[in-house]
Amino acid sequence: MSLKYIEKILRAKVYELAGESPLDFAPALSKRYQNQIFLKREDLQSVFSFKLRGAYNKIASLSESARQHGVIAASAGNHAQGVALSAKKLGIKSLIVMPITTPEIKVNAVRALGAKVILHGEAFDDAYQQAKELAKTQQMTFIHPYDDAEVIAGQGTVAMEILRQKTDNIDVIFVPVGGGGLIAGIAVYAKFVRPEIKIIGVEPDDSDCLNQALKANKRVSLKQVGLFADGVAVKQIGKEPFRLARKLVDEVITVNTDEICAAIKDIFDDTRSVPEPAGALAVAGLKKYIERADITGESLVAIESGANINFDRLRYVAERAQVGEHREILLAVTIPEKPGSFLAFCKLLGKRSITEFNYRYFDSATAQLFVGISSSGESSDLADIMQHLEQKGFAVIDMTQNELAKEHSRYMVGGHASKQLNEVIYSLQFPERPGALLRFLSSLGSQWNISLFHYRNHGAAFGKVLIGVQVEANEKHALQHCFDALGFQYIEETENPAYQLFSGQ
Repeated sequence: MSLKYIEKILRAKVYELAGESPLDFAPALSKRYQNQIFLKREDLQSVFSFKLRGAYNKIASLSESARQHGVIAASAGNHAQGVALSAKKLGIKSLIVMPITTPEIKVNAVRALGAKVILHGEAFDDAYQQAKELAKTQQMTFIHPYDDAEVIAGQGTVAMEILRQKTDNIDVIFVPVGGGGLIAGIAVYAKFVRPEIKIIGVEPDDSDCLNQALKANKRVSLKQVGLFADGVAVKQIGKEPFRLARKLVDEVITVNTDEICAAIKDIFDDTRSVPEPAGALAVAGLKKYIERADITGESLVAIESGANINFDRLRYVAERAQVGEHREILLAVTIPEKPGSFLAFCKLLGKRSITEFNYRYFDSATAQLFVGISSSGESSDLADIMQHLEQKGFAVIDMTQNELAKEHSRYMVGGHASKQLNEVIYSLQFPERPGALLRFLSSLGSQWNISLFHYRNHGAAFGKVLIGVQVEANEKHALQHCFDALGFQYIEETENPAYQLFSGQ
């Protein structure tokens, strides 16, 4: 099995178009974590992603007959650019099917590389199915983003470079995982040449298709995937990548959104480059690995896989990075609604910096504060603060890991309903496209009344919405059926303490 791929990797034609990316030492990360940490800079490829390697290797391997019919792919980002540039280099026509939710900047980038673009469906799966159908009817070759031997071999050249660039000890290589093409290629080469090197995959905790497949010992299809790290938002690991990964990958680590944002900041601090969320996954997993086992003195490599990030996403990244670094604590604090309570509370915090302080009068008995407090980063800091406040008679709830609090409540404090509304609360992922809100409201019709609505744009294909609907208990199923018909991902949040404390009835 390995020999076939080793030969493919050694013969890969990627360097006709892609360049050998540097393996950069990360001085700040290395000093902070007391390990030798290196970044494999795939963000420096001409399309700012490693995807160019596999796409070119596959297209360059096609017969002359296949080249004449052209190539087709489905992608919302990096793979699309890799296929478009590869086809342009080889003088082959290319067609890319992209979801209609794809940001215009990415669509324009693909068109600028010479590809024809068709916008179809609201999600990748819709675009994928359309591309497969068009491949049949137009006799074009479908270029899979990860489930293809030539693509996997192209990505495997990343490992070939790492082992050539660093000939001394390497303990672990951390690899971001979406469909699995990159980790399969890296694992098959690294384990053949240096079997002592650990290969650890890193996935978002809400898009962990490889992690779930390894646990089940078979490929599974996730019901839904998180979209923050859109470059790895894949519901099912590829068939061939899984076959290789289950034998060669040592472990998979999952990380949350805050940890990814903190890793983006870490990479910026060391390189002055800004990776996309998927591009920072490996660093987030590396940090978690070190902290989990108190690792020191090891040589660790993280794949910085891409830098195709929308500029307007940086605001959101900056907000969440502080929490991801354990430098900000978010608390809901109940204080007596009487003169002097604010002052007494602030005195208890001493010289700690307050990063956020939200309050609005609600009733004459108690007041609810939403407070952000700077932290030392030590794990004991949160417990110390909460214990100190509770000893002084203040009721405290930790909101640091409450997604609803971070996404919505901190911007809505004081928005309590003035009367009983039979209100049910949902958080939804809302497509960023013209007419999406009108379509949503039209689907609800006049059957239910919207009693709360909060939306934030994150610079991605989907935004986050918090919605309150007045609905009788026996109608809730019909409401959820409406959400299902629209294809929205949603979670009921009615019992979430962030809603109950700051916006509830």
